[in-house]
Amino acid sequence: MLLYVVLIYNLRSHLYLSIVHHFHNLKRATMEGEINNLIVVCITVLASICYCYAIGKFITKGPPRLLAILPIVCLFFYLPFTLHSIHFGSSTSFFISWLANFKLLLFSFGKGPLSSHPPIPLSLFITIACLPIKIQNHQTIQKSHKSPLNYAIKVILLSAIMGVYGYREYVHPKFIMILYCFHIYLCLELMLATVGALVRALGRLELEPQFDEPYLSSSLQDFWGKRWNLMVTGILRPTVYDPVRSISTRLIGKKWGSLPAVLATFFVSAMMHELIFYNVGRVKPTWEVTCFFLIHGVCLAMEIVIKKAINGKFRLSPIVSGPLVLMFVLVTSIWLFIFPALRCDFDVRTRRETAAFVEFVKNLDKFVKFTSFKAISR
Repeated sequence: MLLYVVLIYNLRSHLYLSIVHHFHNLKRATMEGEINNLIVVCITVLASICYCYAIGKFITKGPPRLLAILPIVCLFFYLPFTLHSIHFGSSTSFFISWLANFKLLLFSFGKGPLSSHPPIPLSLFITIACLPIKIQNHQTIQKSHKSPLNYAIKVILLSAIMGVYGYREYVHPKFIMILYCFHIYLCLELMLATVGALVRALGRLELEPQFDEPYLSSSLQDFWGKRWNLMVTGILRPTVYDPVRSISTRLIGKKWGSLPAVLATFFVSAMMHELIFYNVGRVKPTWEVTCFFLIHGVCLAMEIVIKKAINGKFRLSPIVSGPLVLMFVLVTSIWLFIFPALRCDFDVRTRRETAAFVEFVKNLDKFVKFTSFKAISR
């Protein structure tokens, strides 16, 4: 009987170790496959951008250049679907499907950051097209960059927020939701700031900041137009806002021509965010994200109407309006932004992917050391 128990225990232990070993191999294989897919995507994007650069030299701006670039625009919308991880899929959707495509559409008509006289070098063309950066115009007032202390504090805050997640059973769920909002903001700002710092150091370029402390906003106009994700604001203005405002001004007059332009801009932003969310979760859209941006678009349009109606005769103090704006953004974000992300198991999959990537790096480090040892031993 004792021999039977020992045999069963050994078989169970062997089976457990086999399952663990298979799971680690599966995570490694999955991450290796995703890395390979990412490399293919990067090579495809580089080749496509080089093609567009050549197109700019041989085909005049306007409909002919647009027709030549449209296949690349369609390809850039497709590429994120070849990636299955949250980090790579969402970043590719944001960088390539959204920003790069909009820059190429502007380039088709000789506008935007990719167009200049004389033409910019190919290396700079690729950098501007693929990355969420905007070269600072030296003819305008120079914007000061944030201090390293500012980013250090935000890194510490992000680490503290992630530490709180380990004790979520002792924390009120609504407070966790608020932390999710600040988590997304801090991650996005630090990621874009890191990309900007690398480009600034390697390319010796002076870049405009991507965020300007959005938690200090005094109005929705201030939040969306001057503080939140300025790279997106800078690309939506010439592609959506300005053309729609030009048309609506001729139809309804200059005073109210900005209202349809605001609504159109938020609608396009909503569609692009739905695309990013789909690439994150690969689930059927519930259109809550669209509702978030439409609500903010309508409220911003109402704010413009009220400001024009009172004509500066009355203005809320920033001490009052600031918290109201922040509260409105937080409540609508939790309601229409965070819940859809959680239904996609965003937090669980993020931790799982991070663990798989760490495991992949460890195995890659072991492989490099083993290869180096074999080379030395020979």
